[in-house]
Amino acid sequence: MCGIAGAYFWPDGGPLTDRLTKTLAHRGPDGSGRYDHGEVHLGHRRLSIVDLTETGAQPMVKDGLALTYNGELYNAPELRKELEAAGVRFRGTSDTEVLLEAWRKWGTEGLHRLRGMFAFGVFDERSGELVLVRDQLGIKPLFLVRRGKGVAFASELKALAAELGGSLTVDDTALVASLLYYWVPDGRCAFREAEKLPPGSWVRFRSNGDVERGTFWSLRQVAEEGAAYEGEFDLNAVIEDSTRKHLIADVPVATFLSGGLDSSYLTALAARERPGISAYTIGFRAEDAKFEAMPDDLMYAKKVAAKFGVDLHEIEIAPQVLDLLPRMTYHLDEPIGDPAAINSYLICTAAREAGVKVMLSGMGADELFAGYRKHLANKIAVQYQRVPGLVRRPLESLVDRLPVATSKRGFRSVRFAKRFLSFAELPEETAFRRSYTMYDQAELAGLLNPDLAGAVDDVITEHADTYHDNTLSDFVNRMCLADSRLFLPGLNLAYTDRSSMAASTEVRTPFVDIEVVKAAFRIPGDKKIVKRQGKMALKEAALSILPAEIVHRPKGLFSAPLRAWMSRDLAPLVREVTNEGELVKAGFLRREALRKLVDEDASGQQDRSKHLWHILTLEYWYRGAVSARTT
Repeated sequence: MCGIAGAYFWPDGGPLTDRLTKTLAHRGPDGSGRYDHGEVHLGHRRLSIVDLTETGAQPMVKDGLALTYNGELYNAPELRKELEAAGVRFRGTSDTEVLLEAWRKWGTEGLHRLRGMFAFGVFDERSGELVLVRDQLGIKPLFLVRRGKGVAFASELKALAAELGGSLTVDDTALVASLLYYWVPDGRCAFREAEKLPPGSWVRFRSNGDVERGTFWSLRQVAEEGAAYEGEFDLNAVIEDSTRKHLIADVPVATFLSGGLDSSYLTALAARERPGISAYTIGFRAEDAKFEAMPDDLMYAKKVAAKFGVDLHEIEIAPQVLDLLPRMTYHLDEPIGDPAAINSYLICTAAREAGVKVMLSGMGADELFAGYRKHLANKIAVQYQRVPGLVRRPLESLVDRLPVATSKRGFRSVRFAKRFLSFAELPEETAFRRSYTMYDQAELAGLLNPDLAGAVDDVITEHADTYHDNTLSDFVNRMCLADSRLFLPGLNLAYTDRSSMAASTEVRTPFVDIEVVKAAFRIPGDKKIVKRQGKMALKEAALSILPAEIVHRPKGLFSAPLRAWMSRDLAPLVREVTNEGELVKAGFLRREALRKLVDEDASGQQDRSKHLWHILTLEYWYRGAVSARTT
């Protein structure tokens, strides 16, 4: 896991590459390097995981090819054997060299063979071509800015913004999208002149200015092929194989262990491969957990650790939120309003201090196997629409009057009920969008400058286009596919990468693996949600190793006690941003609409804590963006 950067036909490309690479130092504190050849410059920061010697150093140059690579190739041993059989001689044991030789032999035609997480740039000294590539599922990031026939690229947007900020302009539509979702979709970028290389794609730059793009993997195609699959397979064996491959490392590996199904499953499998493996879990201050009515995840984590001989470390989440908020906003690159990023950062920091460089996470299982409450809720909504209006209306009126919190505690069941009723009677795609986004279309428009009404329309249309872009007849798998294309790369993988790398730690996601994804979409929706139980196919697979008490426990939360933070730690900041924030001064957000959100939250009638948290993250991000343009 590393940081990569570079420039191609860019003025002062060498010094620029050095500065970009320096900004990425946290991604790779173990080494740095730069390669120059004419108009191409490649930079690298190394976090040594596999082959800790100099034979794994980067940029790697060999027989006319130069490679700067961020990621891990989990099928490197198999590819190495195949290449050796074809006559390739390797100098070291790194997966970097395997990738370089695979590129030499197969080029873009061999990209579908790669199983892992990766973003890389490869330069061919003979042809003078630079190719940039991003992995199939968007686990690793790659940002680029093009000018004329030139391009500058980096693992993180902050590196490009720091150097090119004076020439980059904020994309208002991306910020509108971030307000809707509380993150920026992977198809958009917070700066208009920058872009994210799409998952499963490559772009080739030639010295004459020609640019060629290609796709080597399609999640939609995988889902549609899965729907037509009629064979049988062992899901546990697929997940076990993925977990085993994700443990490949020449340094210590640990796991996230929340005590929920996904992390418990992976931890149990990992402990079987590596007895005594360490795991890290989070706990909250008692008063925060009580106010938020949070489940006792720690109890379950301790049971899993005891059963499988895991060395469990508990990290109490009692952060100095006012200090962490601007720091996390900086590291997250774009406005991301999920406080789980703080949890991830603090866990990874504790693990790194203990000498751990690699962590396994259960990220992705909910998206692929229909594990979120929204999946079940949307399915229940279809049934709810059949209930006579004479029954629905009094129920809705009652729930509307119920408070979501008092001054001392919150009521999760009331929050869930209000959330459900906000979308239960809407058409499928609209209901799905409303089940996990922050506002309906009218609410979002009312929060913003009226001139941005067109941007609101564009963002809503993009969601609908993505949701309907498939031929699946299975309602549940349509939701899973939309989540895997939007929610997973746009939010969960993005904050996991940035928050973990901020702590110089690599997080691997065995569920977000091309073979697991293929298996997931071979499972029909009625096997994922059975009666009122989500993620049933995964639960049945997990029963091969986990006790039923863990498999069928209530779903936990990898989140934070936002309402407690808002009512105490962040209350003065919320007032400041609402009344005199830069977004209000710039006319982007309406002051009165923000005050309404604050009043609704303070009264306990509506839960607006997540809305307000994201507005704080957006405010801090915007301050940084404005500052970059003026320096």
